[in-house]
Amino acid sequence: MYYQALVNKKYKIREEMFLDRTLVTIKNIMEKEIKVEEKTYEAYLKLKDFLYQQENIEIDIVAGYENISEKEEHQTGLCIDFSIKEGKKSYENITPHLTNFGFIERYPKGKEKVTGHDYCPWHIRYVGVELAKKLEKETKTLEEYYEDLSGVLIINKEKDMTSRDVVNIVGKYLYTKKVGHTGTLDPLATGVLVLTIGTATRISEMLTSTYKEYIATAKLGIKTDTLDITGKILKENLPPKNLCLEEKIKSFKKTYIQEVPLYSAVKVKGKKLYEYARENKEVTPPKKEVTIKEIELLKQEKDTFTFRTIVSKGCYIRSLIRDIASSLNTDATMTELIRTKQGHFSLEESSTIEDIKTGNIHLLPIEQALPYPKIIVDSKEEQKVKNGAFLKNPNKIIGPCLILNKKDHLLAIYEGREEKIIAKKVLTNRKE
Repeated sequence: MYYQALVNKKYKIREEMFLDRTLVTIKNIMEKEIKVEEKTYEAYLKLKDFLYQQENIEIDIVAGYENISEKEEHQTGLCIDFSIKEGKKSYENITPHLTNFGFIERYPKGKEKVTGHDYCPWHIRYVGVELAKKLEKETKTLEEYYEDLSGVLIINKEKDMTSRDVVNIVGKYLYTKKVGHTGTLDPLATGVLVLTIGTATRISEMLTSTYKEYIATAKLGIKTDTLDITGKILKENLPPKNLCLEEKIKSFKKTYIQEVPLYSAVKVKGKKLYEYARENKEVTPPKKEVTIKEIELLKQEKDTFTFRTIVSKGCYIRSLIRDIASSLNTDATMTELIRTKQGHFSLEESSTIEDIKTGNIHLLPIEQALPYPKIIVDSKEEQKVKNGAFLKNPNKIIGPCLILNKKDHLLAIYEGREEKIIAKKVLTNRKE
């Protein structure tokens, strides 16, 4: 159940976000039957009790779920129209308490052009306490929340899913096309996939030039066209006995020239290698320098082995397995792969696809995702930064740094060069 769903005239209700929705039927004071989503109704009862006990305000539900196309929000079951029993109290007396129970005023005053609706203080929407509090603090509507959404999202990719599949799912649930990934994982692989959302897509390359950690399992004596177990078997044989596997694996802690797998997205003459492979066209895969920073054997059983490794950008674990086997005068193919780290992002801090689908989304702000020194600027320097001008470098910072204003709002990414710091990425506009 996606309690953070955005439904309006532009974004129609997406049924897959409400597959596990439970509607409860209640009767209001006028004996009218009304349906409301279960968790929303529970929150409403707590709100109603609080208002009566603490504020001497009595409220009642007028409308809830309605399966009518003209009433977009009411199709969710997450919104309620309520009335106030006669007295001196008004809707303005209730609004400050809504977020404590996970509700927002869906169509607030002054936001008519944003929401596309007139001001309706009696129309409230359940989004959960965490998001409701965030919207209140930032004085944003749901539309503005998704419009401004930006940051780095760490996903634990599932098996049999492409990186593009993950990007598409995240884009659907965050209502944006501004989603990128910073290192492809094959469908066979699982683990850390770093996504960038919104403005953060502009810093993707700063997250890719890092080391990655993997745990891989391979089967000896098999050669496939894809270098993993999903491919077509080209050769099978018994591996030699008494292989010095552990020592050989240790010997790959080095920098060497690695041939890219034929089934990969690397381009040759403007065409992806896997396209040549699928068309049975001959092509020479390129070679590139890679560094194996760490590598160790974790387990060996009969004809399979598992190892952990930390490698540089551009290193293919499938190719590494092939090369290890080749140095032992045999073949091997990858059967499992888990990316456990990318740079300082780890599997432990990752979200699952199920988390995304239930709204349990934890975006890292850019300034948390990039471990660079921070420089706070005053209003005069802030304008310079927005114009991309250089700044003085009294602290002699060398390399990338983050420029923030006194409100801790990230303005730009600069680079320290002796006496000056030079703009690399300006992330705010001049009018802000």
